[in-house]
Amino acid sequence: MRILCVLKEHSMALKQSPFGCVWLFALVLIAQPASAQISAWKLGGAGLAWSESDTTRLFIDFVSAPGSIQPIYLTPEKTVFSHLDNWVFWRDPSDIVLGYVDGETPRTWKWSDGLAAPSGSLLIDGDDATYYPPRAVPLEREVYTMDLAVAVPAISFGFTTPSQGFRSDGTPLKTDAIPGYDVSIASESERPVVEGTLEPLSHIIADVAENFEPRVAIPFPRRYVRYVRYRRQVSVLDEDFLASFVRGQYRDAPPGTIAEFELFAEGVPRKAIYKTSITDLGQSVNFGRLFWRTTPLRMVGGTPVETPDAVVGVKIEVRTGRDGDPAVYHEYMETGFERVVPRERYENQLRTRQFRPNLESPIVTLEPRPGLRASIGYDDENWTFWSVPFTQSGLPLNLRSGSYLQLRIALESRSFDDFVRLDSLWIETAPLLAGDIIGEVALRTDPQPARGFTEVSLGQETDFVYDLRADFSQVDAPGFDVLRIRTGSRTRFVGLEMGQPLATVAPSEVIESEDGLLVRLPARVTRADNPPLRLFFSTALFSFATTFIGEVSDSEREVLPQPVVGGDAGQALSTNSLHVLGVADSAPSVVQKLSVSTSVLTPNGDGVHDRLQIRYTLFRLPELVPVVLEIYALDGRRLVRIDAGRQAAGPQKTEWDGRDESGELLPPGVYLLSVAPNAEFATSAQILPLGIAY
Repeated sequence: MRILCVLKEHSMALKQSPFGCVWLFALVLIAQPASAQISAWKLGGAGLAWSESDTTRLFIDFVSAPGSIQPIYLTPEKTVFSHLDNWVFWRDPSDIVLGYVDGETPRTWKWSDGLAAPSGSLLIDGDDATYYPPRAVPLEREVYTMDLAVAVPAISFGFTTPSQGFRSDGTPLKTDAIPGYDVSIASESERPVVEGTLEPLSHIIADVAENFEPRVAIPFPRRYVRYVRYRRQVSVLDEDFLASFVRGQYRDAPPGTIAEFELFAEGVPRKAIYKTSITDLGQSVNFGRLFWRTTPLRMVGGTPVETPDAVVGVKIEVRTGRDGDPAVYHEYMETGFERVVPRERYENQLRTRQFRPNLESPIVTLEPRPGLRASIGYDDENWTFWSVPFTQSGLPLNLRSGSYLQLRIALESRSFDDFVRLDSLWIETAPLLAGDIIGEVALRTDPQPARGFTEVSLGQETDFVYDLRADFSQVDAPGFDVLRIRTGSRTRFVGLEMGQPLATVAPSEVIESEDGLLVRLPARVTRADNPPLRLFFSTALFSFATTFIGEVSDSEREVLPQPVVGGDAGQALSTNSLHVLGVADSAPSVVQKLSVSTSVLTPNGDGVHDRLQIRYTLFRLPELVPVVLEIYALDGRRLVRIDAGRQAAGPQKTEWDGRDESGELLPPGVYLLSVAPNAEFATSAQILPLGIAY
């Protein structure tokens, strides 16, 4: 027999449910599953090879630990640029380079607008025999910016002249030093990068007015660097060049030729990125929990040492789809509107709207017309959006079923020498229970809201109707007999209807929980017997936006639950959505319904009112926030501060033993108890008087 959960008032036994997460329910027995159908898609270890399954690899080391991935440990023996091989050469390559993602793809560009031909590619190729020949251009155009996509622990930047070649006057290029320059760096994106201006970045590491050295090295204390900007500056050594300006142009090229930029680092990048290719699973499946195995390490004397307290982390995002491309490509029409086109046409036949006729010309922007690239949209009908980053192994994905899968992995470090090795990763998968489970929710009193979406008053018990429709047309699936809905708050079952037409039926089992509802249907929903479903329940909302996540399962098989997808489940409801919006009738405070177990605390050690039970409800919080309880004297002095931790919207509780922060009991008297989020909501504190007596 299988136990779902045991619910108690304050302490409870936790059991793993068939829905892949911990439930807190009454004792329920379900028959032993007839067969187990859960398998695992695995990457690393004995699974798919890391080095053959990626589409993005940024500072990823596949060699040091075969079967695993870890960040590259950068050393001064090789330039940072030599570890990067997927450069793009525009400041804003979003509509030029398909698949470009800021923070994943390194880029370098010349000038502020960055739309020249691949300017800069020869300066980071590791070959001092390749260079751009000197040309008669203004000095202010000699501005190069390099974006590594992530920050690295850099220690030095420099540049060198070509190892071969001559200027037009016969001067060897290897002696053609840059007369004047400045170099600046930054660890994060800044205005000159975002807006494409020519100012230096925030941290200037060199500002040289006269230079005679062909090879320049600029050492600096180790620090995280993502951006480097080199600017050619006017020098007194440029006098002859400046004098060659006649009739609006220069006769000569400015002195100084660069063959190679060089950036050196020592340590681990702040973040290493690995993104899998879009993986075809062969058939649509349901997804369960995401697991991984890691090893925290620290480089000590050139040797990686396993270090449990290494300041590192792993973040994994996942998305699932039903076709091979999450993007939708558009071309302009004669009207200026857009139409969907295949990727092959977008990539190979259409032109960008912005281009430069030649290196000396300004950028030209064409009017929208057929033959030009329009927007690239996201195919949210067939693809889920990226999940929130997972930082803990073993949690359910809670993503829609699909036949395609992609993961984005960030190996993070907050110390120059600490890093994490990702040994393997796997995701539970199982066959579909139906092709799709379509659901929508509305107020029972307003099934077809005029504004098209469901709105409720915050904190008020509200009756909802939840319609579901199963689609078996494209699959041969076994069906389901269990429905679970997560509302985020205590939920009360009201009724169940099934059939065509809908009629009230008695469920086999109902479990009301602190965050939702589980209903076991009186009959299985299958391809042969597929009635519409309607569920009535009531709950209270404490957040501005909530998704009533639904999922179905099979009590007779060891399978994974299949998520309910928001959409048109029938004509009775018109929201086509599982989202519910909370509205505040009178802009309530974030903290409400503050109450205490007793108005007089008596911490005598006799077990009677020795501890103060504090209850309150948090409203209007889109995410977890830190909550602070404080005790004040009547003259306004703060005596006690209690960090209650990060809390979400909804009912909360904590307790206090009458002691101050040093562990001493407060003397008898009257005090003020304050509860407030320790954030921008600090003005929303709720206050109650409190007495202490012995």
